[in-house]
Amino acid sequence: MENYLLVATLISTSLVFACYIVFMVKDLPFNQYSWLTTHNSFAWKGVNSSIGNPILAIMNQEDSITDQLKNGVRGLMLDMHDYKDDVWLCQGPCSKYTAFLPAIYALKEIQTFLATHPTQIITIFIEDHVTSHNGVKKLFSAAGLRKFWFPVYNMPKNGGDWPTVKEMISRNHRLLVFTSNATKEASEGIAYVWNYVVENENGHGGMKGGSCSNRVESFPMNTSTKSLVLMNYFRNVQNSKEACKDNSSPLIRMMNMCFIAAGNRWPNYVAVDFYKAMEHPCAQVTVLGVTIHRGGARLGARQVVRPEGASM
Repeated sequence: MENYLLVATLISTSLVFACYIVFMVKDLPFNQYSWLTTHNSFAWKGVNSSIGNPILAIMNQEDSITDQLKNGVRGLMLDMHDYKDDVWLCQGPCSKYTAFLPAIYALKEIQTFLATHPTQIITIFIEDHVTSHNGVKKLFSAAGLRKFWFPVYNMPKNGGDWPTVKEMISRNHRLLVFTSNATKEASEGIAYVWNYVVENENGHGGMKGGSCSNRVESFPMNTSTKSLVLMNYFRNVQNSKEACKDNSSPLIRMMNMCFIAAGNRWPNYVAVDFYKAMEHPCAQVTVLGVTIHRGGARLGARQVVRPEGASM
């Protein structure tokens, strides 16, 4: 079993940092944790297009999905499209300059990680442009991921608690998959994300000081019938130098703002670009922290922890 490390305690707007083993943190409901999430997880510097053309799309991360997972990322955002009689990961509409790779390659990386890390849970958010019949469902089956699938029928529908992390591990329900296509919950058994998650605006809209407003597709942030909260914090067009500043104290301020906007709930998913980029070395433990135990009784108090062994 993998222990957890307490890597930061945040009280109000002050940061107090520590790095030592505390205790196993697996007995809380899944919705009482927060997970580091990467935006456009597949768009990483150094990746080569599977069709041999140079990729002219924007890059959002430093390293591969496998490395992201090894470093503590537990939420992945993947843009899936029909392309070349397959499902591909693309930045915007697929073309020879925006198509990264067939989605199954990324999913097989995830499958390998789950198979070799039996106590870990991963969430995938799909920006879903796939129109082929049962295309996404077939894709996950082909990648060998169905055995880890968290069934839609077990997901809380009215804002109730999720199973504990310990229960999810024991049942091998260690892969949560959400789609942006509302029809696929009924047709393919893939959870429609805004039936379960409230989400703030992405891009510049999600970085405005003093505000944490919901994106158009989402219910308002304080909707208590949705158990999970996703906080986006990345620019419309990002580079690693800007991300280094963004992923530090401004991110913490926005987390506090979204806590209030979401009805005193910490974000369960914190989505960023260039997840390794931090202005202050200590800030890295905050952003790389995978889980946040939200048991603090007063506003602004929570514990940030990450899996033992995840590199910093």
